[in-house]
Amino acid sequence: MPTVHPDSRDVSAAASPAAAGTALSRRRRTAALLVLCVSLFMAMLDNTVVNVALPSMQNHLGADISDLQWIVDGYSLSLAALMLTAGTVGDLFGRRKVFLFGLLLFGAGSAVCALAGHVGILIAGRVLQGAGAAAFMPGTLSIIRQIYTDERERAMAIGIWAGVSGLGLGVGPIVGGPIVDHFGWTWVFWLNVPIALIGLVGGALLIPESSDRDGRTLDPAGQLLGMVVIGAAVYSTIEGPLRGWSDHFVLGGYVLAVVALPLFVLVELKVKSPMLDLAMFRDRLFTGALLNGLFLYLGMFSVLYFLSLWLQEVLGWSATGAGLVVMPAMVVVAAVTPVAGWIAGRIGAGYPMTAGLLVSAFAMAAMAQFGSDASFRSYWWLLPVIGLGMGLVLTPITATALARVPARRAGMASASSNTLRELGGVIGVAALGSALTAAMHRDLGHRLTSLGLPVDERARLMDRLNGGTRLSGGDLPAAVAHAANESFVRGLHVAEYSGSAVLLFGCLLSLVLVRRGRLDQDTQAAPDGA
Repeated sequence: MPTVHPDSRDVSAAASPAAAGTALSRRRRTAALLVLCVSLFMAMLDNTVVNVALPSMQNHLGADISDLQWIVDGYSLSLAALMLTAGTVGDLFGRRKVFLFGLLLFGAGSAVCALAGHVGILIAGRVLQGAGAAAFMPGTLSIIRQIYTDERERAMAIGIWAGVSGLGLGVGPIVGGPIVDHFGWTWVFWLNVPIALIGLVGGALLIPESSDRDGRTLDPAGQLLGMVVIGAAVYSTIEGPLRGWSDHFVLGGYVLAVVALPLFVLVELKVKSPMLDLAMFRDRLFTGALLNGLFLYLGMFSVLYFLSLWLQEVLGWSATGAGLVVMPAMVVVAAVTPVAGWIAGRIGAGYPMTAGLLVSAFAMAAMAQFGSDASFRSYWWLLPVIGLGMGLVLTPITATALARVPARRAGMASASSNTLRELGGVIGVAALGSALTAAMHRDLGHRLTSLGLPVDERARLMDRLNGGTRLSGGDLPAAVAHAANESFVRGLHVAEYSGSAVLLFGCLLSLVLVRRGRLDQDTQAAPDGA
């Protein structure tokens, strides 16, 4: 039976999640939601702050594009690989305990990143941050599921949760740009430490403990196989363009992922207490919502990572300026997500999800029309459109995932939703980054040849301009710098068109799977899976 542990005078010794929600006063629920949102805000802030700081990290640490991708993907890979297990551990041993442990781990990882003097240490710190986020992020949603038992109130709480998530993305560039310009990139990580401490204190005082064991145990075999599948596939995708697609390590990674995937599915179908209950995916709306999140992150968020490089390295914006340019998109995300939650709670989640994917596909294709000489006056109007597309999708995904499963599966459902979104981001940065790099290298080779440079000089420049992210060196000949900029833009357009195609496919899939699905068709339509 699920248990809720009283830890203050207004939390009763209720024996069910529903009782947990009614046991908390409205003021206590609001305060707990604030703590959860502040913690989520920190994780979202870290994503966009790091993107703004990438060029500065590259200059100070001598990183190439593979290193930059691992700085981004090290976080997301760790987050995606560990989130399902963290959600299960929270359900079994206490959601508040795991939430607080995750905040502690995230703060420690941030300190490691800030103190890093080598790119390898920075990537290790990012992996530690991802592990911490994997522990506390599922808890933010599963705790909301426990303390908000009314569907309308829960949809609104999730809308606020998603709005804060978007606000974190929007504030990140605004805060991160001046910090990078005036204090250095290390301070984007030091910023997390006091926020993590605030979350720790607030969580310990305000969030009630809850767990749902119900005869469940951990699934170490499933966790290990899941990590192998994700890790091997992403490693090979990132390293393929640099090592070569016929490299033994690259091919071996793909072979390992292909072999491990069916083994993972077999284990999850056979074990008594799976890390991922595949029966949940029999529900069409649950599956459609999670796939929408996967395609949104794969096609949209991954391209936003490269836009920061375009703004700073090609168009010449400072870190502060690049943050201000991206800000309108993220502010619109924060404004639209609560509205999307309201729409989902009344007319169904399918409409806003499908519309959001369509708008996002249009925005990505439109961004591909701008090159190395683009002015802000020409593309500014697309930034709110990007925010609108993302905002329409984020809240309905989360609300649907939680509404379609029993309360005791809240942690697993939350972790599944977040895992697929982060996995989409990991695959997107890896795959679209590989497409960008390959197109950029081909185009740059042709351009350097047309300049009449000797073979050894071309090879030296290709090595220096590895990945197209060292484009602004003052000692580069003007013709070479121009060629590098144009080649990077060519690769960026390939990534943007690819992202648009992914989002269009997601839109079509959304029409098939979610259409007019409503949140009030609650858990009676979903498998118990217990």
